[in-house]
Amino acid sequence: MLAYYLRLALISIRQSPGLSLLMVLAIGLGIGAAMTTVTVNYLMSANPIPHKSEQLFYVQLDSWDPHQAANENGDPPDQLTYRDATALLAAKKAYRQVIQAQIGTVVEPEGKDSLPFQVSGRANSADFFAIFDVPFLYGGAWSETADSEQQHVVVLSQSLNERLFGGKDSVGQKVKMAGDYYQVVGVMANWQPRPRFYDVTTGAFNEVEELFVPFSLLAEPKLSRNGNTNCWKPSGEGYPAFLNSECVWTQMWVELRNDSEKQQYLDFLNAYVEEQKKLGRFARPLNNRLSDVMQWMENQQVVAEDASLMMVMSLMFLLVCLLNTIGLLLAKFLSKAPQIGLRQALGASRQHLFAQYLTEAGCIGLAGGLLGLLLAWLGLQGVTLLYGDSMKGLAELDWVMVLLAMGLALLSSLLAGLYPTWRACTVQPSQQLKSQ
Repeated sequence: MLAYYLRLALISIRQSPGLSLLMVLAIGLGIGAAMTTVTVNYLMSANPIPHKSEQLFYVQLDSWDPHQAANENGDPPDQLTYRDATALLAAKKAYRQVIQAQIGTVVEPEGKDSLPFQVSGRANSADFFAIFDVPFLYGGAWSETADSEQQHVVVLSQSLNERLFGGKDSVGQKVKMAGDYYQVVGVMANWQPRPRFYDVTTGAFNEVEELFVPFSLLAEPKLSRNGNTNCWKPSGEGYPAFLNSECVWTQMWVELRNDSEKQQYLDFLNAYVEEQKKLGRFARPLNNRLSDVMQWMENQQVVAEDASLMMVMSLMFLLVCLLNTIGLLLAKFLSKAPQIGLRQALGASRQHLFAQYLTEAGCIGLAGGLLGLLLAWLGLQGVTLLYGDSMKGLAELDWVMVLLAMGLALLSSLLAGLYPTWRACTVQPSQQLKSQ
């Protein structure tokens, strides 16, 4: 029967191509607008490390001004002081742990014709690569010994390795940065988590850094720190005074495999703060936090309110398009009243008529869905052009979104077709036959 209904639907669509095209355009426009914003929101809020996101926790301590909270909602600072981050790392109370900060430096390639160039980098402890499941093309991470001994080692991104060594295995080679030589211990494979959850404070959708060095090297002011630095009181003169200050500029993540480990680590944080209180620090009430990946991204509003508002508005636009489609379907189906009356007189049941015209609505919806996919693709290209590299990887239709678009179009058209189809099926055959 379905094949029969499909054939009747195609005949009906061909009999009124203008009206059918208007309905396809209405649904297509609504689906295109909705899927453009839904896709961006879907990819922005995606779980970047689903297999262990509930085991990774961002650490916050409230070391801020006793007279004023760091955030309006009472949350502790988004980052840690250097002295707290290094103390927590040295305690080794988590299964894995990493402290980190963004840096910038200048790479000085070998060769007379090679010019120095600026690169983005990250200073982090050794567990960074294991915690965040960073893939390697060559070599691997440095050891904890490299951290403790401030060894000049470096992990390169695949793109930087291509630029410096033509993509060859560069493990053991030397890279000169800011006047010092660093030995390559590993080359990362292409790794671009979206969002860049491990450091949303400097941009959740920025590119992954081009090189990584041990965090302990920041004990000396040779590497230039980037990122956010916030202080609630003067840090004092000189770099050692800054490192020992109450300025927050480092981030810490820990890997805790179960609820028991999480509670034990939280107890450790509370005990650490209580000890610091005895030294005259942490004057604010106890307010330590452990946020898993998704909680931290929600806390930092990785999906901007503007993007969510745009999605709501686009769904409302889809609703308006569907209301227009209902009106068009009603006009089309009621224009077939004589034909419907004749078919009923010849024995066609209301159930069969209902299935026939609902199938026609579904066909129009599928055509609108295909058009909507094209418009959504064009819309995402426009978003990419408007926002540039920050939307790279976030403005692409994947199969989930394609199936969602077609399902939404089909469901919307079927819902829109319910009332017009019901009205058409309530036609009284006697009245229609009299009028013929």
